[in-house]
Amino acid sequence: MELTDYFVILMFASFICFLLLGVPIAYCLWGTAMIFSLVGWGSDIYLHTNTGLGYNFLGVAVRRIYNVMSNWVLVALPMFIFMGLMLERSGVAERLMRSAQELFGRVRGGLAVTTALIGVLLAASTGIVGASVVLLGMLSLPTMLEQGYSKELSLGTIAGAGTLGILIPPSIMLVMMADQLALSVGDLFLGAFIPGLALAVLYILYILVFSYLRPKAAPLAPERHPFSWRIVVRLARDVLPPAVLILAVLGSIFAGIATVTEASGVGAMAAVLLTLTSRRLNFRVLKQVLVGTFNTTGYIFGILIGANAFALVPRGLGGDEAIERMLTALPFGPLGVVFFLIICVFLLGFFLDWVEITLIILPLVAPVVAGLDLDVPGYGVVDDPKQVWFSILLAVTLQTSFLTPPVGFSLFYLKGICPPEVTLGHLYRGVIPFIILQMVALMLTFFWPELVTWLPGVAYQ
Repeated sequence: MELTDYFVILMFASFICFLLLGVPIAYCLWGTAMIFSLVGWGSDIYLHTNTGLGYNFLGVAVRRIYNVMSNWVLVALPMFIFMGLMLERSGVAERLMRSAQELFGRVRGGLAVTTALIGVLLAASTGIVGASVVLLGMLSLPTMLEQGYSKELSLGTIAGAGTLGILIPPSIMLVMMADQLALSVGDLFLGAFIPGLALAVLYILYILVFSYLRPKAAPLAPERHPFSWRIVVRLARDVLPPAVLILAVLGSIFAGIATVTEASGVGAMAAVLLTLTSRRLNFRVLKQVLVGTFNTTGYIFGILIGANAFALVPRGLGGDEAIERMLTALPFGPLGVVFFLIICVFLLGFFLDWVEITLIILPLVAPVVAGLDLDVPGYGVVDDPKQVWFSILLAVTLQTSFLTPPVGFSLFYLKGICPPEVTLGHLYRGVIPFIILQMVALMLTFFWPELVTWLPGVAYQ
């Protein structure tokens, strides 16, 4: 190993130490970048002149930050966040839950299946994991517990279905990945569509099989409505508003009518209209949504700025080459290197949020993946099939970071609205099967890249 290799390893180790000390993530990134830029300047490790850095770390960092903040693609982030938070208050999910419960009430495990289906619709219309988990928990958890469902099945279903919002488009994580790797947002949205739906199907199949094998864990409701077309019509009527919203946002992007930035504005306006027609829009709701949007956007952009400064130093010191040397020196083939990276990201998800992993790890390892000899079909249309496939692999892996302790944010969101008798032990036991299902979906995506690249290839032919 060369001297720069040790320098890069020490820099990442220092970053982890600052995190464990409780320093806010944005300050960890900025502080580590400043300290190690000074160490590199004052030692025999000089910044490469071909990077254009020289010793002017601060000047280059400011220019990169300006480029980040002036990127029009990232305008979609606050718009999608606003759309999700506003839709949460529109009452659409509550009406859907009531209608779906009436339809699936005669099916064992039907209440959990309803929760999973509502989670898919929320994922495709909000994209905010926290909002989806809290809303699903408030709507379905009291009813499931009252009906006699096991705590583990109830909590696992809510937490698992709530995380679909980070994968199923329009996902703010995919927007950030596209920006980091200069990929088409439309390619990533279409590429995530089949893996996201496949994961939802796995959830539903597991719920049905588990409920059949353990009927006491998912008893039928004592008062069940007989099937009638009136219930079907009511459900179709309640599904229509979010379906129109999804079609307006994703359809306009996929059809090439609007860019992702323009479509995000359409989605935000449509969410406002849905809330208005539900007679739930007032000044207090608008203020709460705006404050929530500002807080979430500020959190993401704070880390984004720090991550750019953090990545600047190892790249200037030859960190890209060091990482490439370490990965290519592994005794694996190209697929083995990708699998090793996915395992590392899965383990990092126990301690880091998806934002940090996306902004810090992805830009460093993606060039290595791009240089590997991988046979990923692009169907003649996808510009960079290897990068699109790897990004979706990473997105599926990062879903687990919401469920894995000790930093599983979905667990914290859900615990905050649970009754006192629900413990963290119930939560941990409940999410284990859904983490396993996420790993199954990851393996399907790993061994069949066509699940990612086929749809964008067909759509843009």
